[in-house]
Formats: sequence, structure tokens, C-alpha cells
Amino acid sequence: MSARLLFPDPQAAADLLTFSSRAVRLGDGSVRLRADGGVLVTTAAPLAPRGLLDATPTVLGLRVSAVDPELQCDLVVEASALSLASDDASAIVLPETASAPAWAGISPPRGGWTATDALDSAVLAARAQYGIAAVADALPADPGEDVVRTVRAQVWGRPDDALGGLPLGAAFAAYALGFIAGAEEAAVRTSGAWTRVTLARGHVLVRGPVRSGLTAVRTTGR
Repeated sequence: MSARLLFPDPQAAADLLTFSSRAVRLGDGSVRLRADGGVLVTTAAPLAPRGLLDATPTVLGLRVSAVDPELQCDLVVEASALSLASDDASAIVLPETASAPAWAGISPPRGGWTATDALDSAVLAARAQYGIAAVADALPADPGEDVVRTVRAQVWGRPDDALGGLPLGAAFAAYALGFIAGAEEAAVRTSGAWTRVTLARGHVLVRGPVRSGLTAVRTTGR
């Protein structure tokens, strides 16, 4: 029998499949599943750099749900490969193979978050729609994969004043993963290089882009 995730009720299982169905169309289409102590943290990466010269910021979408207290796991699977068990509406069947994308090796901090600001959900939705239109307008008629990636990095990696300086991709992740539903204030917190935007339906975490190369020369004295 294939390995399963056991949830307390069918609604929780269906919620994971809904989140995964949205993740299929974003980034590399995979999700990270981390379970411990009855808590399942499911993470997708709508945006993540590919290579050292890629300026795309790391933007993760994260949802937390209750799961079987005895379950412990940490794996990345194709989101499209998750399925509801035929004999149990509260169980999700896992695929037999896992993957190891680079973004999954970057874990946001679990503590040390400091509240800094708040964002209106309507602003997040509006900026996401603006970015989607900007990407569409910038793409030529028949773009190759490299062109698409370059345009997306330029648009979604751009710091946005309406988002308090966060990259536009933060709004895209919240919108595309279904975290925006009605009017609410999203809390913004920071911890080190990470920023977390918290909505009722999930969290968006942003890091980067990571800059590489030589740093400026600093005066050290005589």
C-alpha cells in the first residue's frame, strides 16, 4: 500500500488537494510536506531562482493544517501526483517518488519574527493583477523558456512601493495560491533576511534575491 497522509476530517484532506492544484501551475509544480507533532506544513514555491545569476526572489506559499499526530515526514513531491484515497476521504495518497528542488533546501526561520507593518488584501490583489498584466505585455508572441524566466524575474522581483518595498511577486503568490478572499489586513513580519505576509488562508514568505559578487571596498583605517 502506498504511503498516506491521514487528516482529522475530509475537509482538511480536500484543502490540501486544493492548495496542491494551485501549486501545479506555479513554479516547478512541486510541494514540500513537513509533518511533526500533528501539524502539517505544506509549502510551494511560486517563484525561486534557478542558478546564481537569476535575480528572481525566493517567494514561498505556506499553509498549516492538522494531521495524524504519529506522522513524521519531510519530502517534496509533484503536486499533481497527490490524490484522495479511494477508500478514505480523510486520507491523501503520496506518490512513490520524491524530488529535491533547490528551493526546498532553504527553510524560513521558525521564530524570531518581528511585526513591522500590515497590507490590505485589496492592495495585494490589485498589485498581483497589475504584475500579471505587465508580464503578459512584456512577452513577445512566441517566447522561449529563457525569455519567460527573464521577464518574470524582472516583473515579480521588482520592489513595489504599494507593498512596502516587498517584491511584486509576494502579491502574485498570495493571489495565485488563493490566499486572498475578501477584505482583511495581512500582518507583515520580518526575521533576518525573511519577510512573512500572513493572511487567514496562508502565509507568503519572501527572501532575496541573494546578491553575489564582490562587495564594495571599505576603509579599515591606517
